[in-house]
Amino acid sequence: MAHIALIGATGTIGSRILDEALRRGHTVTAVVRDPAKLDRTAAALTVETGDVLDTAALPKLLAGHDVVVSAVGGGDGPGHQATIAPAAKSLVEALRAVDGGPRLIVVNGAGSLRAADGTQVWDKPGLPDWLLQIMHAHGDALDYLRGVTDVNWTALSPAATIEAGERTGQYRTGEDDLVSDAEGVSWVSAEDYAVALVDEIEQPKYEGRRFTVAR
Repeated sequence: MAHIALIGATGTIGSRILDEALRRGHTVTAVVRDPAKLDRTAAALTVETGDVLDTAALPKLLAGHDVVVSAVGGGDGPGHQATIAPAAKSLVEALRAVDGGPRLIVVNGAGSLRAADGTQVWDKPGLPDWLLQIMHAHGDALDYLRGVTDVNWTALSPAATIEAGERTGQYRTGEDDLVSDAEGVSWVSAEDYAVALVDEIEQPKYEGRRFTVAR
């Protein structure tokens, strides 16, 4: 079983990753700014107070873990996209100071994925400015990670639409191309996204690159 440090465990995606990892018997350290917001308790769960942008303090919090999962995102709405790319850089810098080289898996966005017509998801007309800012912030984080060679990283992008739903354990994967069904719908539940991420922890297939998941 893996010893996982999870950043962003109280969010929509992070909470599903936490539940999935604990469900499978992994040990999880949830690093959160406000422990009061984490209402989950388990014998295999430790809660630590920390800030993903505090590069000086992060190495001590992340030491001793096999994998660090960053579920930092902009899902809270306008303005929150400002943390996405700096968080990726902060974690990479922190992991460079951690003995043993824990792996980094980052929750990324769908905006930079290529659609069937060759455009990117963020090129779709009518997207609100705040959503475009989040999409491009995830794109900036991915561009940064692709230049990192001394930390073992993976980025996981969801389908064009991700929302709370059912855990089926079934999904399809791709790399830089949007995964859609026969009707052109690209969708995944947050629960199955978490399944795919923990599967990647247990059986690595996409080290040093991005992949995407959809039903």
